[in-house]
Amino acid sequence: MDRAEFREQLLEIMEAKEHWAWPMFTSGGVARSALHVHFEQEYATYVRDFPVFVGWAYVQCPIPAVRRELAENLYEEETGGLVAGRPHPELFLEYPRGLGMDMSRFDHIQLLPGATRYRAALDRLVQQSGWQVAASVTTIFIEGTQYDRGELDRDAPRRPAPPLEEHPLVVHYGLSVDHLALTRAHRQVEGEHRRAAWHVVLDHVGADARPRVTAAMREALDMWQLYRDDVAHACGLQRP
Repeated sequence: MDRAEFREQLLEIMEAKEHWAWPMFTSGGVARSALHVHFEQEYATYVRDFPVFVGWAYVQCPIPAVRRELAENLYEEETGGLVAGRPHPELFLEYPRGLGMDMSRFDHIQLLPGATRYRAALDRLVQQSGWQVAASVTTIFIEGTQYDRGELDRDAPRRPAPPLEEHPLVVHYGLSVDHLALTRAHRQVEGEHRRAAWHVVLDHVGADARPRVTAAMREALDMWQLYRDDVAHACGLQRP
């Protein structure tokens, strides 16, 4: 598999990272009383431990240039020391806190079956499949969106970034923009992080590891879809 084919396969996987229920979450179609399910599952499945995922990729990698990119990402996620000012997992909790949710729920989260399977897959891919898979799944799949092509191609659609006052949580659920610190931080650093992630994977994953990486990315996508199915159903949503 050459570099161009590898790039295209990864981009096609990312373009498939969309879920039938997400428009309901962004249009106010989820009952306010059910939103806590979404936040709890996201937090316990990957947000809380995302810096650890990056760390696993870092400690397995033998390439200094790649480790430096991962170290910068890890430092910002774990401390917020470059941009956000606080660890990103802490900033994520500002969403439910700003919505007046019971924050004690986040101390003892019971994962849904789909979340349990997705998290198990992430742990295995990140810890036991080599740095190439760990870096790709963590920095491209988990952090990325269906708009990642726009990070590499200036003519492709970019991820929408409307004013914070138009954020769905603000418009439909009354969240104060003061609690969108994580969204604000992501907009400051994510463009650079996305380009760095793709640079690391495309430039440093050798031809022998590319099939393994694409297979891992497809597995992550499949497990993510099932995970989001469970979250949607737990929020009372039905597939159209």
